[in-house]
Amino acid sequence: MGERLDYVKIAPRRVADIGCATGDGVLELQRRYPNTRTFAIDYALPMLQILQARTPKLLRLMGRGPRVVSGDVNALPLAGNVLGLVWSNLMLHWLPDPLPAFKEIHRVLEVGGLFMFATLGPDTLKELRVAGQKVGAGETARQFLDMHDLGDMLLTAGFADPVMDMEMIRFHYRSPRRFLSDQRHLGVRGHLLGDLPWQTWRSIFDVARDDKGGLPMSYELIFGHAWKAAPKTTAAGRMPVTFHRQ
Repeated sequence: MGERLDYVKIAPRRVADIGCATGDGVLELQRRYPNTRTFAIDYALPMLQILQARTPKLLRLMGRGPRVVSGDVNALPLAGNVLGLVWSNLMLHWLPDPLPAFKEIHRVLEVGGLFMFATLGPDTLKELRVAGQKVGAGETARQFLDMHDLGDMLLTAGFADPVMDMEMIRFHYRSPRRFLSDQRHLGVRGHLLGDLPWQTWRSIFDVARDDKGGLPMSYELIFGHAWKAAPKTTAAGRMPVTFHRQ
């Protein structure tokens, strides 16, 4: 996501990382926009506390550390039209329906503001789904939205010129234990894998192994960005018309 900002020429006054977790994105935004007011927004207070501890002491003393905000992306505690850039990395896929979040992000962006995000796509952990079907376990991993559906939601929320693309990242774990350790470390094991009994997972992992006994795992990353355009109608539903004197 940071590399994608290299191609975007903006100078936002205020930026926000929504779903900031422990602050990697916030630190990147502050590096790129050192004179910008940065908001770090997350629902989980422990994440924000870690972020505060990671913020360099000099920045805190100078009052240039991120403004930490505990809030829900579906009801952001921010006024409308205040942010020039909203960044959200690997948070949206946990929502049952991203559309309300898109509408709320659209509300807090100023006209001409940019929304940039990354999320997991439907081919994430596809190897587990195939193995689960073979052993009769049904759906074994969380289902995620396709990038075309996300693009349609952006348009529905009022965004203009959405751009979507994807990248597949493949890991090869030496054992199921290594794979589960990764999920536990990220704090997403229950969210990604559900609550199947261990005996069922053992059967799934046995089927998912490759010829060398390892576990190949795929993660589909979807990247998107879109702009907040000037409204075509007013809040009262009227369409403004501008006349220019010749």
